[in-house]
Amino acid sequence: MKLNRNFFLLLLGQSLANIGDVLYIVSVISTIFVLTGSAIAASFVPFTIASSMFISSLLTPLLVEKLNLKWLLAGSQIAKTILLFILGFMLIGLTATNYYFIFLIIGWIAFFDGCANPIRQTLTPYYVKPEHLIQANGISETVTQVIQAGMWFVGSSLLIIVSSQQLIWLVGCLFIIASILLCLLESVSNHETTEIKGKLEKIKEGWKTLSNTPVLRRIAWIEFLETIAATVWIAAILYVFVSDALNVEEKWWGFINGANFLGLILGSAYCIKFSSFVEKKIGTFIFVGSFSSFLFTILFSLNSIPIISLLLSLCVGLFGQIKKIPQQTVIQTSVSKEQLSTVYTSLGAIGTGIFGVGSLVMGVLADFLGIRMVFVISGLLLAIVSTIAHKNKQLFVRNVMER
Repeated sequence: MKLNRNFFLLLLGQSLANIGDVLYIVSVISTIFVLTGSAIAASFVPFTIASSMFISSLLTPLLVEKLNLKWLLAGSQIAKTILLFILGFMLIGLTATNYYFIFLIIGWIAFFDGCANPIRQTLTPYYVKPEHLIQANGISETVTQVIQAGMWFVGSSLLIIVSSQQLIWLVGCLFIIASILLCLLESVSNHETTEIKGKLEKIKEGWKTLSNTPVLRRIAWIEFLETIAATVWIAAILYVFVSDALNVEEKWWGFINGANFLGLILGSAYCIKFSSFVEKKIGTFIFVGSFSSFLFTILFSLNSIPIISLLLSLCVGLFGQIKKIPQQTVIQTSVSKEQLSTVYTSLGAIGTGIFGVGSLVMGVLADFLGIRMVFVISGLLLAIVSTIAHKNKQLFVRNVMER
């Protein structure tokens, strides 16, 4: 697929923003840990970010009604850039007695970031022809996973060379470039009606669309179950699995995590390479991906050989991505483009809200039931997902809609 100008600008702008997001979070976590020496204080960084993004997902539909999608995305990035420079200056006078002010800034940055991903996913069908959606989604996912896999290591390495504040200034430069690129996007018309709706009605719109559209209702349940299942792969739980179940050094957590990311990247590459084949059998790929994820997660929970764990982790990532990309295409073609933003913000709210609660629940269950059992539970949840996918294969298709 030849990248058109708008999709290229969208991809590059969001990629630079995503790189900056990871680097600034690394910087903030490092700063707080150095100031306080408390892992608990540092752990409040991802908690604050997840909470703010959840609130943002709920409120974004109010902004979608009033603002052009292109300017909503660009404006949120500009706001993040301004807040980041405020954070950079704040670090100058930060001490162990006033560090908590930093959470206010990162909360606001996360709030503006909360609308970026659903808006990017919404804009993709505006800039890409329907027959190229699977390839476009595959490219976006590949770039995102490469950034997620590499930038935590890069950020940690950069902190050896530069200070946290200098890293923030570097991120500021990335954010400025990202803002400029997003401003260059072509404006799109995302308002299909001039009817003025109440605030509560607008917030409820995406949830109503999910409820009233059979395929999206199934996908919402899949998102709910998969999000809970995915919480077993967070660092806190995987560290314990590596230590207690595999009886190896903590560095194996990095290897297993890296294998999972590699699987995600390979899954994206497969969907890009064989997009025509995937498109013809979207329902089958969603089922096979979910069933394989269930199977390999169960095997992972029972396995005690570290090398086999790497292979199983890679397979979980591979088949999870082979399912996710076709599913993304189904979402993008199941409703009108004007409705997509509210659909994605509602799905985003499910993801961020459930992940926070699910992480806590899985942590408690790991203590009470044992670390292997939480991976079994994760696998059983994915088994339910595969059952939903199998029973509704006829719904999982790319609908032909007017573009």
